[in-house]
Amino acid sequence: MSFAPTPTAILSALAQEQHSLLALLQQPQQISHAGRTFWQGHLQGQPVVLALSRIGKVAAATTATALIERFGTQRIVFTGVAGGLGTGVKVGDVVVGTDFLQHDLDVSPLFPRYEVPLYGKTRFDGDAELTALLFKAACSALAHEHDQGRGTLAPQCFPKACVHQGLIASGDRFVSGAGESRALLAALALAGHEVLAVEMECAAVAQVCLDYGVPFAAVRTISDRADDSAHVDFSSFVDQVASRYAQAIVQRFLLML
Repeated sequence: MSFAPTPTAILSALAQEQHSLLALLQQPQQISHAGRTFWQGHLQGQPVVLALSRIGKVAAATTATALIERFGTQRIVFTGVAGGLGTGVKVGDVVVGTDFLQHDLDVSPLFPRYEVPLYGKTRFDGDAELTALLFKAACSALAHEHDQGRGTLAPQCFPKACVHQGLIASGDRFVSGAGESRALLAALALAGHEVLAVEMECAAVAQVCLDYGVPFAAVRTISDRADDSAHVDFSSFVDQVASRYAQAIVQRFLLML
């Protein structure tokens, strides 16, 4: 069974990351497929489908494949939270991914560390045009809130929040210890990968999108520094900040398409 083609898909790993968008969805239609729930409708006049990737690379790859195969999705945008790794990447900041790698992939000595077998590469690029639009949307959202001095993005909590662009690393592990965070950052740097943020899905979605020739872009709100405080008030942050970042950024992004 196939469904009406929907050009733009918005993915998140957790329901809390997407509830602000779902609340704004016009003419919503709930569809169950591949053990997942998809919501088709319109945002900012654009036909969209909202979906939860679920947590981890395998689940995210399955969801991305379903979006492309069954919904005819022509572009996928991921929004959610991540742990900050790069220097100067603070809680409350936003990272727009330019490229993505799997930090837990190691098929050495058959292939170099982090290289995806039979692809001849370690990083999967985000679509340049979509990434530029997403970066512009994120900058606009934060600038608006700071100018207003109030609003959905809680500038009183993160008055110096800013937007970064760069490498995002994905792996099937919640990086939550200072020692683990330092070791991961050092290992990636040794291999020539200066990473800004770490999470659990985007590299897998980027790989699927490359396979299908579907443009992909991702934006992540920094919820923690991937250290020993990574568990502190995580749910509250996702509900009160990340979900609202997603709403403001995605709305602006859709208007730019």
